[in-house]
Amino acid sequence: MRQLRTYLFFISFLIAGYIQGQEEQEEQKITARDTLPPAEKYGFRAGVDLGRLIRTTVDDNYSGFEIVGDYRIYKRLYIAGEIGNESLVRDEENVSIEGSGSYIRAGVDYNVYDNWYGMQNSIYVGLRYGFSTFDQTLNEYTIFTGTNYFGVNRITDTIETDGLNASWIELVFGIEVELINNLYLGGNVSIRSLVSEKKSERFDNLYIPGFGRTNDFSSIGVGYGYTLSYLIPFAKRKR
Repeated sequence: MRQLRTYLFFISFLIAGYIQGQEEQEEQKITARDTLPPAEKYGFRAGVDLGRLIRTTVDDNYSGFEIVGDYRIYKRLYIAGEIGNESLVRDEENVSIEGSGSYIRAGVDYNVYDNWYGMQNSIYVGLRYGFSTFDQTLNEYTIFTGTNYFGVNRITDTIETDGLNASWIELVFGIEVELINNLYLGGNVSIRSLVSEKKSERFDNLYIPGFGRTNDFSSIGVGYGYTLSYLIPFAKRKR
């Protein structure tokens, strides 16, 4: 996990440094002839979540893949969504459980950033509704007896439960930087709140694909993502 945090910190630093460098370059390029606003591109942008690919590489207990996309409908407003698949083995002191399944998130993003001349970056806030279908497998668990006089009672018989589902809403904060023409590097964090979930009759959901880890004391979760995407422009419009 230390390697994962290092990789993600490096990507965050790269995004912040790149957008600052773009602003400084554009400030130097602006001349008196740049009096008319340039046309802005409208189209569909699609890509992948780099964070999940990196985590899959460095974390033996995790595997995941996510496709991201958005479509610009107004100057600052985008229809956005993600679809993916995840699997995580959650090893705790008294339980080991695996959750795996697919999910989809859909909603809108609003760009709050005023671009410099010729730039098409964004700093946005977004809202999503998420839905996940998944299975859970209880690999092993410890029965608490109140005393260790007879030793730890560790049960290793697996219990599988399929057909589970959950839904949630989330608030997203993110940034998109155009590295080269139509190619974007992005990062985001999200705060999630469970709306509903279908549980096994024998144990709670400890991991929900697309939402993340769950716990007994709160329905709130936190997520993050680092994306690389490409814009397919369909039209250009004046600011």
